[in-house]
Amino acid sequence: MSINRNDTSTSISTQLDSLIPASKISTLTQGFFVGAVSDNFEERIEQKIFHAEIVVDNAKIAAESRTYQKIPQILSFAAENGDDNMKTEIDANYRKIKRDIIRVIELELKRIKNDPDLQHLVQKEQKK
Repeated sequence: MSINRNDTSTSISTQLDSLIPASKISTLTQGFFVGAVSDNFEERIEQKIFHAEIVVDNAKIAAESRTYQKIPQILSFAAENGDDNMKTEIDANYRKIKRDIIRVIELELKRIKNDPDLQHLVQKEQKK
């Protein structure tokens, strides 16, 4: 209850954090799940908390998985001698991207400095 000079207000608060206790969830077998749904004024739902199982057709899944095609290898990081050179390749790619970015920045700064309409965007270099 809250009272101030103008009026009095009352509010009731209910904390609903443990509708489905963790102990129930932790003991579920694979394929089982629990949940809670909410309803609206026009469509009331009597049973809001549920416990269900996903039924899996193992034979159908096995038949489907036999038709899967192997994913092709797009890029290999293995050197000719069999060593894994992924870190070397990633580092080289990183350095190349950094060089490309620096080059783009230098070209854009040069373009801006040479354009009379854009020169005001670049600070003049201080002479020492």
